[in-house]
Amino acid sequence: MARVVDWLARSPCRSFIIIFLLAFAIRGFFLTKVSHRYIVPHTRWEMEATAFSLAERGEFADPYIIPTGPTAHLPPIMPGILALIWTLFGMGLAAGYAAWLFRIATYSAMYAMLPWLAGKLGVGRQPGVLAGVAGALIAVWPGHGEGLTAIALGLLLIASVRRWTVGHSSWVGSLLLGLAWGVAFHLQPALLTVLLGCVAFELWWSRDRRKWTLSAVMVLGVVLACVPWCWRNYATFHEVFFIRSNLGLELRMGNHEGAAAAMDVMGVPQEPRHPRTHEREALVLREVGEVAYMRAAGCEALGWIRSHPGEFLRLTASRVVHWWCGPLHDPMIALLVTALTLLALAGAWRTLPGLAIPQRAALLIPLATYPLIYYVVAYMGRYRVPLDWILLMFAGAEVWHRIKRR
Repeated sequence: MARVVDWLARSPCRSFIIIFLLAFAIRGFFLTKVSHRYIVPHTRWEMEATAFSLAERGEFADPYIIPTGPTAHLPPIMPGILALIWTLFGMGLAAGYAAWLFRIATYSAMYAMLPWLAGKLGVGRQPGVLAGVAGALIAVWPGHGEGLTAIALGLLLIASVRRWTVGHSSWVGSLLLGLAWGVAFHLQPALLTVLLGCVAFELWWSRDRRKWTLSAVMVLGVVLACVPWCWRNYATFHEVFFIRSNLGLELRMGNHEGAAAAMDVMGVPQEPRHPRTHEREALVLREVGEVAYMRAAGCEALGWIRSHPGEFLRLTASRVVHWWCGPLHDPMIALLVTALTLLALAGAWRTLPGLAIPQRAALLIPLATYPLIYYVVAYMGRYRVPLDWILLMFAGAEVWHRIKRR
């Protein structure tokens, strides 16, 4: 086995092609088992409903159970991509398959990049090969752009390591990196905490006398990338907010009387009120406006948290456990996720001391900062996908160490 792994690791291009094809073939096979009613362009879920509105009417709107008008419930990139694919392929079954194959391709590329990413981040190509193959074999339902988010995060971390390792940066490079971060926020705004962690590390680590100015230029790039979408939102809703409008709703869904840590186990009595599933909520949203509705939902959640601090702490602790150990209501999946986390912990313990400090920072900052927002909202398994590749690399390092000892 070691010879095969070494052979794959010698050529990032070869390993990319083989892992990509493996991942794509497995997911493509499972796609053939999915009913056509979930393949054709439809409006059953928020992203698809928004993409449908974009494709049909050119409006970023109507993500809920009834038409409610313009929205900022979702970041714009993935609905825009789906709408473009559906428009190009004609809003029929072919368009649906093209969109799903695109999603599958992003997941496949994410895993296929791991040998290269692991090499650049100091973990080693062989652990990256093992991580990529393991990821290729784990066929999860492609969700809301998590694969693209993972790819973007990996590339941004590589660029950051290079910036920190070189020790000096240009004004243009700082601006471009900021623009790249800003674009990534339109895939997943939760990356903001990762950027803040990276900026804090850079200001501590860098010995460049211009570090504060260069960091400010990078932040300027972030702002410039975010201005067009934020201006659209301001012109539409007359409010200023960061990319998405739905934080208040997500807080309420995870923090209310009878709430559970995981979304999937909330039954009818505990089911959170959501305008996607409750027509009455959608009617209220349409009447008062999306931003006002989300603000009211957030105030309701914060009021409940203030009056139930012990229950909130219990839910938060349970969500932390769910994040790192998987869905506790599904013991088999939880066992696999826990095993991955423990194996990654062992691999990190073995690998991190041998890495340069910038490489350690690039691997640890996302693990520490990205989950923070998800500790206070209801858990869903797909939320962790943008980080799983780091855990897979660390786990691959531990497995590779054991293979070499034989």
